[in-house]
Amino acid sequence: MSIDVLLTGFAPFDGADVNESWLAVREAAPALRAAEITTRELELPVEFGRAGAELLHAAREHAPQLIVAVGLAAGRRAVTPERVAINIRDARIPDAAGASPVDEPVVPGGPVGYFSTLPIKAMTEALATQGLPAAVSQSAGTYVCNDVFYLLAHALATDPQLAQARGGFVHVPAADVAPPAAVARGLVAAIRTALESPEDLVVTGGAEH
Repeated sequence: MSIDVLLTGFAPFDGADVNESWLAVREAAPALRAAEITTRELELPVEFGRAGAELLHAAREHAPQLIVAVGLAAGRRAVTPERVAINIRDARIPDAAGASPVDEPVVPGGPVGYFSTLPIKAMTEALATQGLPAAVSQSAGTYVCNDVFYLLAHALATDPQLAQARGGFVHVPAADVAPPAAVARGLVAAIRTALESPEDLVVTGGAEH
């Protein structure tokens, strides 16, 4: 039986006790279910390759309409739906398994990048309606968040089993910028908007740098 939404966050890493992405996802999922949006939540390890594999296993098992992966970007000052995933692994710090790939492809021979298939501008506006700082992001980095995003986007583009799904990535800031409870409310609004919006808004979301 298919579901409406697969929603993922990450486990703590780099010595942290919590990961705000998972705190927000854990609170958003029951709120979505309360709104009669069938939802599965999944906590991913901060590990190259493994995190994306676990997400895709869940996606193939549950056949969601929408897949939204959420990760922490501690230095950002807004909740940021990501525009593009790129085919590179370049780790500034080791992942949770100790891997530190440098200039390796996520998928050997895969395209340079993929655009999100989520309505990122409509989602950004929905986040802002909840009083959250929000903006479209042009880069998901080169760490595990981008790795998951690229593996998801590649599967959506190449796997007939996932042909009906749309998906992408949202970065959330640390709790001192936006508390996880507030981010959860924003995710609920953004996901509801995505489910209702087969096409994105034609509004600016660009950046000069």
